[in-house]
Amino acid sequence: MAGSGRTSLGLGLIAAAALLTASAAAAETPKAERAWLPDLGDGTYKNPVLAGDYSDPDAIRVGDAYYLVSSSFTNVPGLPILKSTDLVNWTIIGHALLAITPQAHHATPRRGGGVWAPAIRHHDGEFLIYYPDPDFGVFVVRAKDPAGPWSKPVLVDDRRGVIDPAPFWDDDGQGWLVTAFARSRAGFANVITARKLNKAGDQTVGDAITLIEGDKQPKVATSRGPFPWMTTEGPKLYKRDGWYYVFVPSGSVKGGWQGVFRSRKLEGPYEGRNVLDQGATEFNGPHQGAWVTTPSGEDWFLHFQDADSYGRRVLLQPMAWKDGWPVIGEDKDGDGIGEPVLTHRKPASKAPSPRLAPQDSDDFDGVLSPGWQWNANPADDWADLKAAPGKLRLKSISSPENLWETGALLTQKLPAERFTATTRLDFAPKAVGERAGLVMFGSDYAWIGLQNTAAGPALVRVDRTGADKFQPEHVEVIEAKAASSVWLRMSAEPVFVTEPPPEFSPYWPSMLRSMHARVTLSYSLDGKAFTNIGAPFVSRPGRWVGSQVGIFAQAPAGTPANTATRIGWTDFDGFWITP
Repeated sequence: MAGSGRTSLGLGLIAAAALLTASAAAAETPKAERAWLPDLGDGTYKNPVLAGDYSDPDAIRVGDAYYLVSSSFTNVPGLPILKSTDLVNWTIIGHALLAITPQAHHATPRRGGGVWAPAIRHHDGEFLIYYPDPDFGVFVVRAKDPAGPWSKPVLVDDRRGVIDPAPFWDDDGQGWLVTAFARSRAGFANVITARKLNKAGDQTVGDAITLIEGDKQPKVATSRGPFPWMTTEGPKLYKRDGWYYVFVPSGSVKGGWQGVFRSRKLEGPYEGRNVLDQGATEFNGPHQGAWVTTPSGEDWFLHFQDADSYGRRVLLQPMAWKDGWPVIGEDKDGDGIGEPVLTHRKPASKAPSPRLAPQDSDDFDGVLSPGWQWNANPADDWADLKAAPGKLRLKSISSPENLWETGALLTQKLPAERFTATTRLDFAPKAVGERAGLVMFGSDYAWIGLQNTAAGPALVRVDRTGADKFQPEHVEVIEAKAASSVWLRMSAEPVFVTEPPPEFSPYWPSMLRSMHARVTLSYSLDGKAFTNIGAPFVSRPGRWVGSQVGIFAQAPAGTPANTATRIGWTDFDGFWITP
């Protein structure tokens, strides 16, 4: 499969990405039980349509199929590609990035960095994804088939701090790249600009023109009162009936809304309004996404909602037009400002879709589920699907004790608010201090598993509060002399935490609480009777991402990486997500 780093990452990519297309095809028929299915089976759906952390979604329709891409930050493979035929039932068909560029820089996890909000388009017979790395610029990858192979990334715009790129080709064929800016890198924000693209679409040319300056806009009406245009970013440029429309989220991630600006000329001037906010619902910050039109002419809007430890989940809203402006969601009072729907009829489609959700459970039967991602660019030998047929072998990777600092975590997005993750492992360590287990990972994390001591394997539970601040871990030894084979389980349910008011006013009451996962950790020797260990762990999200659940095998930092004599491994015999 083509893509960045195919040769240099070898088996690491086999475990992470190289077999994604085959795995996705095998997973088209969903399992009997799924933790979350948005399709209610009666012609309606419930939000979110993607319960996982598919941040900053963008989507297009090509023919009768829809394709969605999202941010992936430091997770690899990056830029997940999802497919649907009805905007409700989605499955992962591949990833556009097999490694993050520059590869050496991203060989360790750059928490909060990496691949930010992308845009996907179909132009001149090929698919293109423009994505930013705020520390390096904007890149483009392209493919004939959205399932891959995708080309290696090409640097389109090398300005540091340029983010949220979205291409647009005007009626005269001229391409433009619309962008926002990250204050942390560029020194300013709340500004939307456009810059011409060359004919190939792989290089910006000339000076950027400013389309929108949020600080200079009059306050906008929202359901909570007038708001200034602040944190205006995530632009998407469209054209309809001679009008140029710039869709821009504004007002912060959790306290924001979906704004739209329009002009008769691409260069402006633009007038703006709020077309979707939280209203009376609990869906905070409904914004940043994509306008798509069905073959029958219906308009819909896919956007994210920040659910804290559960990540930025994707919602689907009906969209209509009124007096030349879009109205997204349900406009109860006719003021042109919609609010998110909890349930709604499904979009019209030519053929019914099976009830689907992105892949999660994995039997490790020779291909790896495309739901898995590493936390940095993987090395050649991190994983092996051939050494023990029907199992996934993870090498004990030499890394810092704090998992916040290691990329050799194989993780998935949380699949639902309530779920159970179960795995079975066979531990084969060689060095004292090797560890392997099942982890709920974020800026706080907890895991249960085995650790090799001078007396042999010990069953342990490890908690680290403030991993992002490098706080110490707490180790509870459950059995000092444990069997080398054990079943591990985590069961999660949502818990709400009270938060202080934001620094701006007015604000939505939903901002006074955050949602996290209360996780029960347990083990079993026979896979039937499980024993709970300790008090439930309460998750925290990572940096710009939700919590993640996954598996790992680790050796102490500095352990010589000679697999044959110095470092062992762990075989994982399945990973199952159930309600």
